[in-house]
Amino acid sequence: MSQTQQAAGTGRRTTRGREPGRATLVGIGSLLVVLTNAVIFILPPLLPVIQAQYGLATVAEVTWLYTVLTLGGGAGFILLPRLADLHGDRNANVAAAAFLTVGALVPAIGDSYPTLLVGCALMGFGGAAQVLPLGFLRRGLGESGITVAVAVLVIGTGVGIVAGMIGGGLIVQTLSLQSFFVVLTAIGAVTTVASYLLIPHLPPAERGGRIGVVGTVWMIAWVAAILLTLTQGLVWGNAALIPLVLGVVGGIAWFRVERRSSNAVFDVALMKAPLVTASCICITLFAAVNAAFLLLVSTYAQIIPAALRPVDAYGLGLSALDTGWLMLPFALTFVVGGAIADRPVNNGRVVPVFVSGALISAAGLAWLALAHDQQWHYLVGAAVIGLGCSIGYAAGFTLVQLAVPEEKAGMATGVAGTFLAVGFAFGTALVSADLSASLVPVPGTTLEVAAENLYGVGYWLAGALALAVVLTVLVSTNRSRRRTGGVVA
Repeated sequence: MSQTQQAAGTGRRTTRGREPGRATLVGIGSLLVVLTNAVIFILPPLLPVIQAQYGLATVAEVTWLYTVLTLGGGAGFILLPRLADLHGDRNANVAAAAFLTVGALVPAIGDSYPTLLVGCALMGFGGAAQVLPLGFLRRGLGESGITVAVAVLVIGTGVGIVAGMIGGGLIVQTLSLQSFFVVLTAIGAVTTVASYLLIPHLPPAERGGRIGVVGTVWMIAWVAAILLTLTQGLVWGNAALIPLVLGVVGGIAWFRVERRSSNAVFDVALMKAPLVTASCICITLFAAVNAAFLLLVSTYAQIIPAALRPVDAYGLGLSALDTGWLMLPFALTFVVGGAIADRPVNNGRVVPVFVSGALISAAGLAWLALAHDQQWHYLVGAAVIGLGCSIGYAAGFTLVQLAVPEEKAGMATGVAGTFLAVGFAFGTALVSADLSASLVPVPGTTLEVAAENLYGVGYWLAGALALAVVLTVLVSTNRSRRRTGGVVA
């Protein structure tokens, strides 16, 4: 039997008929996770530059960039992992990388605010590539696939966040926006080619399935409506209640229809598995904590005390680049957290892991609520919060994957990824509302910044989200015990 036939017999092959090595799969998976997270988190440091370069009159116009990025991501998280199950991992990953590439190319050529909006929407959709390695690593690495895939996701996320923030700072200081998008286009193109060459080209994992077009479009619509409310609520005021109501009502109706559908977007049985729904809610809460922390740090650190009136003065006066370096401990402890969570989660001790991650995150946030006016305060807080969040992410994504067979790995990824996107949008919206509650003027300009006391409030709010994880898993555990007791009786 030839090498190609042997590889085909094992079900693991690339386009050249050779079995992909473990290091190759982990490498391309890591590249996708780091790149997509860097793209997402490179935007905040660039917002002031974008506003100045394109002459945008209001902050609301700038925040639309984040809004369309989030909306595109919501659609990508729903659709791309499912495409991986039904049309192959390589095809889905190549499509995601291509969207990232085209999304960067549009503003690189157009160099205008409208083209940047279009580019952010496309990059947001392609950003779902950050969770696709969960599928192809699980299918390509056998028994250790879930453990390795979750580790790659968690570690790559931490590295990508810091790389994005540092990269954004370097761009602010050394490159033009247009030059940056040219570089990003080249990186995206290389990633697309690498995905095509290195990710196994296998028959679809779920051969008899198909995408329910109506259910998929319907879900994208109601998720997008909720995300739109979360990201634009402060700008639209009471008008934001309209998409919120439409989203909630549409979501409830979607769930009722999907429960009876023979071609459901997500397997309803998955959400009924023990602790799966609770895990998805916990992923949302940890994502909200993550987003809230990053926004609070990046805002406070870059305010220049001398620019404010003495009575209002606060901030560290750091550049965007220095703020990125301040987050380095966050990435380092992300590496540790995933390793800590692996063994107990796989041994069925997911509740203690969730509780530990939540309490560690809450401790870091409480620290920063009380001490956040020195750089070393952030170094300590970032390390603690990074550890807690990574433990929570690892537990959530692992449990959801363990609840489904290998052929539905993409579907499970899509479920968890959708909750992740909602969490980031909610955390950002919550802190934005907090920092807008009381403003102080910047003398000599038309700008206003948040009052200093609001940062402490923001950290306490984020800490409450972390503690909500504990409540979620305890309630879910008690309900499961009652059901089990009822069945036994």
